[in-house]
Amino acid sequence: MEKLMRLISMAPLLLLLRLPFAFAGHDYNQALSKSILFFEAQRSGYLPHNQRVTWRANSGLSDGKASGVDLVGGYYDAGDNVKFGLPMAFTITMMSWSIIEYGQQMAANGELGHALEAVKWGSDYIIKAHPEPYVLYGEVGDGNSDHYCWQRPEDMTTDRHAYKIDPSNPGSDLAGETAAAMAAASIVFRRSNPAYSSELLRHAYQLFEFADKYRGKYDSSITVAQKYYRSVSGYNDELLWAAAWLYQASNNQYYLNYLGKNGDSMGGTGWAMTEFGWDVKYAGVQTLVAKFLMQGKAGLHAPVFERYSQKAEYFMCSLIGKGSRNIQKTPGGLIFRQRWNNMQFVTSASFLATVYSDYLTSSKGSLKCSAGNVAPSELLSFAKSQVDYLLGDNPRATSYMVGYGNNYPRQVHHRGSSIVSIKVDPKFVACRQGYAAWYTRKASDPNVLTGAVVGGPDAYDNFADERDNYEQTEPATYNNAPLLGILARLGGGHGGYNQLLPVVVPAPNPVVAKPKPAPKPKFTPTPASSSSPIAIEQKMTTSWNDKGKTYYRYSTVVTNKSFKTL
Repeated sequence: MEKLMRLISMAPLLLLLRLPFAFAGHDYNQALSKSILFFEAQRSGYLPHNQRVTWRANSGLSDGKASGVDLVGGYYDAGDNVKFGLPMAFTITMMSWSIIEYGQQMAANGELGHALEAVKWGSDYIIKAHPEPYVLYGEVGDGNSDHYCWQRPEDMTTDRHAYKIDPSNPGSDLAGETAAAMAAASIVFRRSNPAYSSELLRHAYQLFEFADKYRGKYDSSITVAQKYYRSVSGYNDELLWAAAWLYQASNNQYYLNYLGKNGDSMGGTGWAMTEFGWDVKYAGVQTLVAKFLMQGKAGLHAPVFERYSQKAEYFMCSLIGKGSRNIQKTPGGLIFRQRWNNMQFVTSASFLATVYSDYLTSSKGSLKCSAGNVAPSELLSFAKSQVDYLLGDNPRATSYMVGYGNNYPRQVHHRGSSIVSIKVDPKFVACRQGYAAWYTRKASDPNVLTGAVVGGPDAYDNFADERDNYEQTEPATYNNAPLLGILARLGGGHGGYNQLLPVVVPAPNPVVAKPKPAPKPKFTPTPASSSSPIAIEQKMTTSWNDKGKTYYRYSTVVTNKSFKTL
């Protein structure tokens, strides 16, 4: 948890044309699988039958009941049992962006289905939390009472009050980020679940209108969030961020015009950033608008979009040490922004570097830094260096992803992980009892929080694996979300397709818990009357590109439903 943080019209679908190239050294595909699995440990509500993190059980089953609304579900943000809306929405946005850019690689790794499930667990909750166009529930639980106790989520006895924003108590930053999340998620599900995609986009439209029409900071309305997720940057960045995602999701010119008309006044073209995260979105906005410019979509807004793009390049140059003001790094080479959960900035910044590298490669451009022009590959190499550090290539030879490698944190600051599973010992763990019996216990967690990315080392690469060292050993969902995309890119390589062309996220293969064998492919029946003597089912089995044209191969099954022999 945080404290006071700073500042298909049928577009050509170019598929993988050659065997993917994977970087050597780390098993990025294994790391991707583990990093997605972490989200299942963070689930609140009724757990599904295919839940793979089996030491968890149902929790928060009365959330929202006192307010007359169903708020069961969603994610716990970090090592506690509170559901904070702002970081949860950012998590959904970044997971979705990861899939939008690198869903092909996730599909090749067999993890796309799990990634989509992770997004949907969050977006399903947001639908519940947005019961009216101008009402959004932004928090369930209270950080103060929650932190007084150390309990499994299945046992929690803390206050579960639900806090909302509305026209009288606005929160443009919260509503804006949530609009971005729903818009991004709608792109993710456009092919595999079009009806759900449309529903998500409808919520995104309403949330953006709410955010823009009723201006205000959410933590002035939901004051209990101030100590944990204060919106220091205000809400202008979220309004621009939401507009960018709504344009991508809808292709509606209104949102492109919004970016053009408000870029200067709202800081999109003015703020030169060296950070990106759940609070400060400017670098993300600038990266997306630079993409629109490369795609030739700027139109009359080209001069403004050029200024956005210049700030995006400022951010990228600062990461690789070739800007006029460069981001701090540890002696071991890790981005360092702050002591408390520094790793969130590492994964978010590295994700932007990864996608920007691919955007530049697709546009045949280069990065223009004060130290000279830089090849796009240098940005990708930087992102790889950060991920490699996270996975163990560092002075301590420590993996900061739980369960990856041999030397990883064993005493994670996480209630559910540190207390024996309720399935192993169902005896109730009381509020303060958890501190005495489990929090202070100098032993490895009874439940391995596989895939969790913890806060990480200090400015000098030092790290203490101790449960009470919450600045370094607490994980968070928004640490993992951007990492999904980078790991998919590093593990699957780049297929040679143009990253600036419209993206269609492939439909996932059916998800089956390992190590069960893969199921037979599902077939999609073609429309036929119920009285038809035959049933025809077909499925696309492969596709390929030749001389600019995309070709498809289908398998077809014809079933005789009549009494006659064919």
